[in-house]
Amino acid sequence: MDIALVIIGLLLCFLGVVGSFLPVLPGPLTSWIGLLLIHLTKTIEEDWTFLGITLGVAVLVWGLDYIVPALGTKKFGGTKYGVIGSSLGLIVGILFLGPLGIIIGPFAGAFIGELIKDSSDSSRALKAALGSFIGFLAGTFVKFVVAIVFLVMYINIVLGHWSALFQTV
Repeated sequence: MDIALVIIGLLLCFLGVVGSFLPVLPGPLTSWIGLLLIHLTKTIEEDWTFLGITLGVAVLVWGLDYIVPALGTKKFGGTKYGVIGSSLGLIVGILFLGPLGIIIGPFAGAFIGELIKDSSDSSRALKAALGSFIGFLAGTFVKFVVAIVFLVMYINIVLGHWSALFQTV
């Protein structure tokens, strides 16, 4: 059973790395489940502090992924209209465009929000929308880094317990 948990956990860690780029999968949370599985083996001692901290990081990154596009909009000169538009665009985008809506929604929402505020300044609206997109890219980068760190932690744990996990009976 331990070997199955090790294999499934490793697959989930790799899937978490891929999930950092695919809006459908919560990358770091998927990788965290892999870390959880390795701690559920009989060989590796359960470390609830480690699991709690890594879960906290995964949840924080997951939550920030929905906030960072709005922050990017604000940082690139967007007004309250652009920030609200970015957030609403994310929700509407997910509802109607699925995973692609996570990319397009905040960009379009920030652009439309800024045009509602001042329809004569489309260049500022485009700049705010670009900020939303850069926020999306920043969130993706953070998810990727966290998923890679979780994968490295997983590999280190397995290598540290290699002989106990794969001893012949």
